[in-house]
Amino acid sequence: MASDLTTARWLRRVDRTEGPIYLAILSALETAIGEGELQPGEQLPPQRTVAGVLGVDFTTVTRAYSAARARGLVEGAVGRGTFVAGRTDDDEVGMIDLSMNLPPPPKGLNFAALLKETARSVLERTDAQALMAYHPGAGSIAQRSAGATWLAPCLGEVSPDRMLLAPGAQSVLAAILDMTMRRGDALIVEPLTYPGVRAIAAHRGLRLLACPVDAEGFKPEDLARLCAEQDPKAIYCIPTLQNPTATTMGLERRREIARVARTAGVPIIEDDAYGRLPTAPLPALASLAPDLTWYVATTSKCLSPGLRTAFVAAPSAAAARDLSEALRAISLMTSPLTAAIATAWIREGAAERLLAAIRTEAAERQAIARAILPQATGQADGIHLWLDLPDHWPGERLREVAHRRGLSLVTADAFAAGPNHRNGLRISLGGPAKQSVLTLALQGVAAILAARPDDRRLVV
Repeated sequence: MASDLTTARWLRRVDRTEGPIYLAILSALETAIGEGELQPGEQLPPQRTVAGVLGVDFTTVTRAYSAARARGLVEGAVGRGTFVAGRTDDDEVGMIDLSMNLPPPPKGLNFAALLKETARSVLERTDAQALMAYHPGAGSIAQRSAGATWLAPCLGEVSPDRMLLAPGAQSVLAAILDMTMRRGDALIVEPLTYPGVRAIAAHRGLRLLACPVDAEGFKPEDLARLCAEQDPKAIYCIPTLQNPTATTMGLERRREIARVARTAGVPIIEDDAYGRLPTAPLPALASLAPDLTWYVATTSKCLSPGLRTAFVAAPSAAAARDLSEALRAISLMTSPLTAAIATAWIREGAAERLLAAIRTEAAERQAIARAILPQATGQADGIHLWLDLPDHWPGERLREVAHRRGLSLVTADAFAAGPNHRNGLRISLGGPAKQSVLTLALQGVAAILAARPDDRRLVV
């Protein structure tokens, strides 16, 4: 009985004050699945246990479970019990997530087959025990060379001794900030910036200085002023398809920013998570000021977040060695299997094919979004867009209303580097598995924004 009660914690969500109790149980179950409290494949408690916990008739719970099965929320196995249904390409259960920035399913390419084929190939040609042992923290020469090849469209030619392999961008950013800054030091950022950097700064006691921006990013004169007045230890920015505003810094602006940083002697931390998405990428800041820039490029936004692989170009070979030691203290090493898959994809051309398929799907999703939310800003190459909100639509209220309607959204406050910032919404286009589901979600956002926050119809 104790284990049954442990798996029945979601029953605390049952609201007895509205409607029939079986619908309240159904609603609680749907919400728990949508919010991730109950995961696909997880077994639900027996119906008699639920009836006992809630003090209701067994037939009431049977009716609720039957309704959940009819909606595709759960599935039953005779003699085994009732389980949360797994997600498939044809059925999306629970909340539609427009908050997490993911690459969309690649158009016309079987991702599962590609992953299986590459994993099988890696395991066939590599000793499994050696593959799963400890590996050099900076990556092998083959892996670092693959990283240089992958990033060449943005960086140009880079020596592998300046390259590192890392377990995702977040650990790299933490390690770089650990190396370059101390508690109380100032880091220049965009007014709306990557939440991961906000979290690192808060944890390490760093001061975030929001530099004014325009449609192309940092305003050079304001950046120069902050460098002169505030003694920052680094400049952090996302020049391509900025997160969350989806803007891209033009080539001349990049040159100006590089000149300002060089004149001030302040290093740049360039987060180029989306740099490979454009078909014709602009030169990275790191190609304009290589000796001054830490260049970080995860594969999560351009290929797959499950790879947990990032490549880094350090300002020098010595800096690369220092960063390798700092990363080792934080995360030891990258997963050898996923690193091997990423390397194989790059060397064999599969990464470029996957990227092309993602670009195609992203462009189609951007077109859908522009048709439904023409006031939003974004680029055909990107996987997210930005929507300015009127002052009468506070972010918290928007998230609350959207949640009731089965939509997960993220608003400007998640990205704000200071108290005064734009009121807006970042919409991620890659989460829904199908374009039809994305269309319904975007139509839902449009319907919400067409009303006022106090409209009583929004609670329906």
